[in-house]
Amino acid sequence: MTDLLHSPLHDRHVALGAKMADFGGWSMPIEYPGGGVVAEHTAVRTKVGLFDVSHLGKARVSGPGAAEFVNTCFTNDLRRIEPGKAQYTMCCTADGGVVDDLIQYLRSDEDVFLIPNAANTGRVVEMLEAAAPEGIVVEDLHDRYGVLAVQGPRSDEVLARLGLPTEHGYMSFVETEWQGQPVIVCRTGYTGERGYEIVPAWEVTGSVWDALAEAVAAEGGLPAGLGARDTLRTEMGYPLHGNDLSLDITPVMAGAAWAVGWDKETFWGKEVLAEQRAAKTAPLMRGLVVGGRGIPRAHCAVKDITGNSVGEVTSGTFSPTRKQGVALALLDRSVSLGDEVVVDVRGRDVAATVTKPPFVEAGVRGS
Repeated sequence: MTDLLHSPLHDRHVALGAKMADFGGWSMPIEYPGGGVVAEHTAVRTKVGLFDVSHLGKARVSGPGAAEFVNTCFTNDLRRIEPGKAQYTMCCTADGGVVDDLIQYLRSDEDVFLIPNAANTGRVVEMLEAAAPEGIVVEDLHDRYGVLAVQGPRSDEVLARLGLPTEHGYMSFVETEWQGQPVIVCRTGYTGERGYEIVPAWEVTGSVWDALAEAVAAEGGLPAGLGARDTLRTEMGYPLHGNDLSLDITPVMAGAAWAVGWDKETFWGKEVLAEQRAAKTAPLMRGLVVGGRGIPRAHCAVKDITGNSVGEVTSGTFSPTRKQGVALALLDRSVSLGDEVVVDVRGRDVAATVTKPPFVEAGVRGS
């Protein structure tokens, strides 16, 4: 892994015996000893887990009219939120393909902080730089900040042990200090549980991790790797770029039209996406719950009960919560919710029911 980038916590993960793997060009922990993915997943659903997601990108757009400029680029409408709030959005090409999905944090009309996906940060920054008018500054801050995610029903107790704020609402953030160092505490996450993402400076991320790890252990939780992060997000039906969103899978197809500001005058890809939305012919993302044994994986073919091809799995996993296979799949519009279909899992037909995610009850907004 000599060519892979390292998070500021790399040595700590290695010392813990984590299984490391390439994730978006970064060497990141997939799971830790002592139970692996299922134990870490269960800790997040029932107590609390701590994730290193410092591989995620960080960028900033600043200057007079920065928020207005960003709003002409990405799909969602920044006018829907106020400073101190965060918003899920997508960066699309002119033909509607998704370059990346990301979170945009509105600091002020002149300052927007962005967290794109690791592998796509450079492209998103390039597109913003190419479009930015004079006076707008676009900065790639990928290695300036770490990102730590505390997720699970005991997240508030963990943050309270560090004296960090927990009173702000879902999809909002507070800029504060911990031991004299600035940190951003965001009420966001990718697991479907109540939780926070903490953004410290790169050089102090280790100290913050150590304090959070101690607090998480005191609450009966575990450090968690990206394996559990994937099973958790799949149970919620949250998309993963490269699987459920891509240059070939538009927001309309992915069922993410709710994150598009259709009334905005312009944004990248608007014309094509509006036409696709009106035509109602493109395939749609649906959920699949497997009835018997078998774990659907990305690219597994999906057929109707007569054997006709009706689509393909984009993300699939064994759900530790439900104890059965679940998946997201891009399906023809001829398929309806409640229909029975068949998934080709390594040459074996596995029955599944078409449903609407999430596959488990969401706790993200809960107290």
